[in-house]
Order: sequence, then structure tokens, then C-alpha cells
Amino acid sequence: MHDDITTGRSRTGLLGAVRIDLRRLHETWMSISFPRQIDYENTALGKWTPSTPGERLRYRLWSALGVLAVAVGYPFLLVGFATRFYASRLDSAATRLGVVGVLVLSVVVWGGLTVLARVRFSTAGFLAVLAASLVATVSAVLAVVFNRVGGRGTTVLLAYPLGVSAIFLPPVVAALYSPTVAAMVLPGSHSLAVWLLVNVLDVGGLSQFLQARFELVGTGYVLMWFAIAVPVGWALGLVVTLANYVRPR
Repeated sequence: MHDDITTGRSRTGLLGAVRIDLRRLHETWMSISFPRQIDYENTALGKWTPSTPGERLRYRLWSALGVLAVAVGYPFLLVGFATRFYASRLDSAATRLGVVGVLVLSVVVWGGLTVLARVRFSTAGFLAVLAASLVATVSAVLAVVFNRVGGRGTTVLLAYPLGVSAIFLPPVVAALYSPTVAAMVLPGSHSLAVWLLVNVLDVGGLSQFLQARFELVGTGYVLMWFAIAVPVGWALGLVVTLANYVRPR
């Protein structure tokens, strides 16, 4: 079936690929409540269809809800395609470099930032960037390791969050001590924090609890990005998993 889908995409172009993706998503939704909705061309019985008025009504209602679900879910699928593209490039590079190569590259990149911090920042700033660079380096190595072992679940639960931490932590820490970097990083971080507090964390008094206990200054930005790395990594891993299901490589 997947080979047929791939062939169909090559023949019909982008619009054809979109139609196939939407159909696959809708069939997956229908299969939650009804049998033989996915890949029914390969079955002797074919696609299941309702036979009674009650079944037809339930089938149509569920199908209509599926159209709404697909409309909401397709943008996430597109994010998954884009994330998978860049993640595959990083994975290919990590495969060529190996764990030792990733370690060396991380040391070079974040080591360069640490050297710059030693020249430009105070002692406290230098130590903070050094600590962040060490954490990022360890995170990068662990992300590669967990991506290689344990299957898809380990990659989503561990590798993606560690990868997000490895990428974002040193720049955020450097921004705390550099006006130039701060002008690029901190305003966006503050806007993101406000959006999360108002739209995501305003449940059961959690937003008020966080605002009362934490202040978004200094190391508060570091804690924020630590906290964001896990759900962001999980979200990216899930949309890539969805992309792999709907449009296998």
C-alpha cells in the first residue's frame, strides 16, 4: 500500500500528495470506530460500510467529525514533515561523525562560545556559560545515544528533549550576560513565557503558582528553557511519528 501511495504521489504531484495525506488521516480517524477503513484495497472483504440506518447515521457523524479533526491535524503533519527533514539531516551528520565526532563538534562549538564568554563576560557569566556548554555537550551525546537504541519510544521521550536542550541552553545562558545576545533571545523568551502562562498553563491555578514562585530574570530564563525543552521535544517527536505513519520514507 505504501508503495502505491508513493507511486501515486510521483504521478499526481503536490496536490495529489496532499489529497493522499488527507485521505490517510481521515481513514485513520474512521478506523478508530469502524473496521476495515485503512488499506482496505488489500483485503478480500474490502471496505466496511454501514448496513442499518443507525450505523449509517453514526458513520456519517463520525466522518464529519473526522473532517474537522483532519483540518486541525494537517498543519501538525506539515510541521512533522519539516521537522523530519531537518532531523534526518542532523541524524545523517551524527551517523557520519559518530558519538565521538558529535562530542568533539559540540566541544568546538560551545567551547568557542565559552572562550568568547571568558573574554567578554564577568567571571560569573563565564562560569554560567561554561556550565551550560557542558550540559549541552552531554545532552548532545546522550541524544545521539538514545536515538540509536531503544526504538521510536526512546527517541521521542529522551532524544528529542535532550536535543532541544543541547541547542538552546548555551545561547539562553549567554544572553543573560550579553546585551547583544539578550536583545535577540530574551524578548522572544519573555513573550513565549507570557503566552504559555496565559494560554497553556492557566489551569488549576498553575499559572498563578509559577508567577508567585518564579521571576523571569537571570537563571529564571534557564529554568524556563529547561522546562520547555521536554514538552517541545516530545511534541516534535510526536509530529515526526505522525509524519512517518502518514507518509513513510
